[in-house]
Amino acid sequence: MKKIINYGQHTISENDIEAVSKVLRSSFLTQGPFVKKFELALASKFKTNFCTVVSNGSSALNMIGKLLKWKKGDTIITTPISFLATSNCIELCNAKTKFIDIDDKTFTIDPNRVEDYLKKNKRKIKALIGVDFAGHPCDWQNLRYLADKYNFYLINDGCHSMGSKLKNDIGYGCKFADFLTQSYHPVKTITSGEGGSILSNDKKFDDELKILRSHSMIKNVKKPLWFYEVEEPGYNYRLSDIHSSLGLSQLKKIDKFVKLRREIAKSYNFMFENNENIVTPTEKKNVYHSYHLYPLQIDFDKFKINKKDFFLKMYKKGIKLQVHYIPIFMQPYYKKKYQLNSKNFLNAYNFYKKEVSLPIYPNLKKKEISLIVQSIFDLI
Repeated sequence: MKKIINYGQHTISENDIEAVSKVLRSSFLTQGPFVKKFELALASKFKTNFCTVVSNGSSALNMIGKLLKWKKGDTIITTPISFLATSNCIELCNAKTKFIDIDDKTFTIDPNRVEDYLKKNKRKIKALIGVDFAGHPCDWQNLRYLADKYNFYLINDGCHSMGSKLKNDIGYGCKFADFLTQSYHPVKTITSGEGGSILSNDKKFDDELKILRSHSMIKNVKKPLWFYEVEEPGYNYRLSDIHSSLGLSQLKKIDKFVKLRREIAKSYNFMFENNENIVTPTEKKNVYHSYHLYPLQIDFDKFKINKKDFFLKMYKKGIKLQVHYIPIFMQPYYKKKYQLNSKNFLNAYNFYKKEVSLPIYPNLKKKEISLIVQSIFDLI
């Protein structure tokens, strides 16, 4: 069977396997000591005071909506270029999703367009969810300015950007945002199999999140050991010790993984630099891009092959590409509910037409990189 080069792939070592085996031989598979160890290590690495690990990145966003009591009539701003979870967490609270177009260089939400909306609409928004798309940080300094000026919560959906830096600071997430969410899915910078977290500097919020992730069960040390109370419905969004042990082992290698991803991105940049109809990702000044994704833009209108056929022919060559993402405003649910038109999001739509996510992960070999690039040039 022909080997397929996928757009993403996990990187697991014998140390990772041994870390998980240690838990499997222990007395706790879940709700044990490794959950707390993982939380403390994440808080330390990303320079926050508190961390609550949960079942995945989507549940992290859902819990924030629940925590902040989003409801019908509330408006939350976010980007149309993201995974569905970023806006689904708003809809699941019956709040209103307001998409703002992206910057055409970083592919992250455009603060100037955000402020234009805030100036024209007197209705107060509850929060803004920014996404560090592909690993490039949003303009968090200006987003923080807007959050303070217009009094809303700022959420960093950092599921792409573990290991990214802003002004050489890996802890920029909670320096500017009220919450930072992460995902440890296998194609992300590090993995716990499935898993996610919410990081913040607010103890009250963190205490509430730890209750919320376990059915909202409140235990009182003055009561019997078996006693608990529930004041509102919660979720089972817990992360197991099995997952936490893998995440803890992987976290020790995050700097190495990001360095390897950056080296691959550098190789791609060099190989594509002389083609005017191909645009490589931007890395702005004072940004350290972690390259969860490598979003290449190919102007298919300038070539004899369309995007659909390009993907099929690359797959036949053993290279499985991906697109990140179909703009959320194009999904039937959002298009119908909000009567959205692509013309209002030209940067996002034009990006989608051209975007191709190339394979990028630490174990990708140089000869595979050369094969990918040569295959692209052969087709266009």
